[in-house]
Amino acid sequence: MSAKKGDDIEVHAAGGVVWRRHDGDLEVLLVHRPKYGDWSLPKGKLDRGESEADAARREVLEETGLRCELGPEVAVCRYLDGKGRRKQVRYWAMTVAGGSFAVNDEVDAVRWLSLAGAGKRLTYRRDVDVLDAFAAVRPR
Repeated sequence: MSAKKGDDIEVHAAGGVVWRRHDGDLEVLLVHRPKYGDWSLPKGKLDRGESEADAARREVLEETGLRCELGPEVAVCRYLDGKGRRKQVRYWAMTVAGGSFAVNDEVDAVRWLSLAGAGKRLTYRRDVDVLDAFAAVRPR
């Protein structure tokens, strides 16, 4: 169930569609969260006083080990979270500036996949919608 656009947002979060070119093909990064048993885009809640853009970079770094640069904003997703709270997540296209993945408290695996492959692997329809929005603004 989606939260209505005009509702007060209780949970603010941010994340990224991390992408790269590999052998000429565009790939995006998905994360596997064992706590939820899902494949999703890296994201997380804002810290107090933190901007959404800063939260997106921090959360992607925490979940993937990758330092990323922000590109254009891709999408804003609103929905009710697992606790019934109205949640909003802003996503940016992001490119890798450095770092490497290591298993951590939230993520036990990452996968670089084509847009089509990522769309099939993502657990939530709302993440597929974000991926579709990315496809509309992605670099050619």
